[in-house]
Amino acid sequence: MNKIILSFVFCMLSIGFNFAQRVPADTIKTNDGAIIIQPITHGALVLQWNNTTIYVDPYGGSELYKGITAPDLILITDIHGDHTDLKTLAGIDTQKAKFIVPPAVAEMLKTDYESQLEIVKNGEMAVHGEIFINTIPMYNLPEEENSKHPKGRGNGYFINLGGKALYISGDTEDIKEMRALKDIDIAFVCMNLPYTMDINQAASAVLEFKPKIVYPYHYRGNPDMSDTEVFKKLVNDKNSKIEVRLRDWYKK
Repeated sequence: MNKIILSFVFCMLSIGFNFAQRVPADTIKTNDGAIIIQPITHGALVLQWNNTTIYVDPYGGSELYKGITAPDLILITDIHGDHTDLKTLAGIDTQKAKFIVPPAVAEMLKTDYESQLEIVKNGEMAVHGEIFINTIPMYNLPEEENSKHPKGRGNGYFINLGGKALYISGDTEDIKEMRALKDIDIAFVCMNLPYTMDINQAASAVLEFKPKIVYPYHYRGNPDMSDTEVFKKLVNDKNSKIEVRLRDWYKK
């Protein structure tokens, strides 16, 4: 076997290894095409629908995104490094991407991406073709000046894809704006003390706004901090109709 063939084999094995580190994607049927949901890690995920690829809080290194179509949209929730990850952004192909970001994140990105930024505050909307993206607050309780996530700085996102309503919580506690959500098909809900909420708060909020499917995410991969199996039981013991999808967001 010559060096060229050996190099090719090694390359393919390496690519296969990288792909193997990702949890398999989920497919959700809609009346207008399918939504592909690809968990990446922690609070990062990729959504694909009708030839549009959306990266949410790309984080964890560009290697995690190998083999995934370059983004058309990048949604970023907050300024912290596990949401605005400058190194990961530098390593992925963002040439055609529009960034949907809150003002505080825009300040961090304007040097390199100013022409690609669309700044949206809490309560505002961005439109990309047939995709409507609304923003809602994400913040800690009680509201204090020294809060890790003060109200108004970061965005939670509410997205409509093919008639399906998706909610991405960002770093939040069980705030009234989340509890007031209606007709959510798919929700990504964080649970990560002391930065967001514990599994009991998260379960209580989910039981109130009743998404059809909920993905626990941003839970740090440690049952001692956030036991997602217990979260699932807390939800389904009171409402078995809510589908709790447990995925290994910290797969290694």
